[in-house]
Amino acid sequence: MNPTKPLPLNEGKVPGLVSKQKKRSNLLILLVILVLYIVSSLQTNSSLLRFDGEFFSNVWRMMSQMWPPQFAYAPMIWPKLMETIQMAVLSTVLAALFCIPLCLVSAQNIVRNKWIYNGMKGFLNILRTIPELILAVLFVGLFGIGVFSGILALFIFSLGILAKLMSETIEGIDNHQLEAMEATGGNRLQVIWYAVIPQILPQFASFSLYVFEINIRASVVLGFVGAGGIGLLIQQQINFLNYPAAMAVVMIIFFVVVIIDFISNKMREALL
Repeated sequence: MNPTKPLPLNEGKVPGLVSKQKKRSNLLILLVILVLYIVSSLQTNSSLLRFDGEFFSNVWRMMSQMWPPQFAYAPMIWPKLMETIQMAVLSTVLAALFCIPLCLVSAQNIVRNKWIYNGMKGFLNILRTIPELILAVLFVGLFGIGVFSGILALFIFSLGILAKLMSETIEGIDNHQLEAMEATGGNRLQVIWYAVIPQILPQFASFSLYVFEINIRASVVLGFVGAGGIGLLIQQQINFLNYPAAMAVVMIIFFVVVIIDFISNKMREALL
C-alpha cells in the first residue's frame, strides 16, 4: 500500500460494529422522540384518549346543528369568495415580483459578501417568524378593516416563504454555468440572466403556485380579524348562531379550494 495515499474513510472498521453503532444511535433517537412526545402530551393534556364517546357525541350534536347547509345563502357568498381569491392573487403576484431581488441577494453563490448574505438571511427569517394573522391584526389597526390590510399581511407572509424557497433553489443550481459565463467576460447581471434564471424558472413558477394555494386558505382566516375575504361571513353566521349558513360557506370554500389545487397541480406538472 502506498503510504502517501490517504486511507478510505471506513478502512479498518468492522462492518458489523458500524451497523450496531448505527442501530444504537437510531434507537437512542427514537427513544428521545418518544420521551419528548410523552412529556409534551402530559404537559398539554393532549392524549389520544380524549377522543372518547363524549367527543363523538359532541361532533354529532354540532353536525346536526349545521346540517342541512343553507345554500340559499349562496348569493351572499360569491362576492366575498371572489374577494378572497383576488386577495390571494394580488398578494402572490406582488410577493413573486419582490422575491426576485431578495432571493438573489440571499443566495450564497450569487452574493459573496458575508455581511450582505447573513443580513438578508436574518431579514427573511424575521419575515417568516411573524404569522399572517398577527400581521393582519397589525395592519387592521393601521389601515382599518378591509381588504387592503389582508393583502399586505399575505404579501409579507408570502414574501418570506417564497424568498426562502427560491434562495435555497438558487444555491442548489449548477454553478458550472455561472463559472462559464464569468470566464467569457459576462458581468453579474448577464450571469444572472443567462445562467441563473433559466435554471430556476420552472421551480419559481411551481413555488409561486404553491404560495398561491397557501394564500387562498390563509385569506379565509384573515376575515375573522377584519382583514377582508369570506372569513368575515363565517364569523358573522357563527355569531348569529346560523350554523347551516356557516356550513354552506365552508362547503363552498372546500370545493373551490379543491378545484384550485387541481388546476395548480396540473400547471406544476406541465412546468416541471
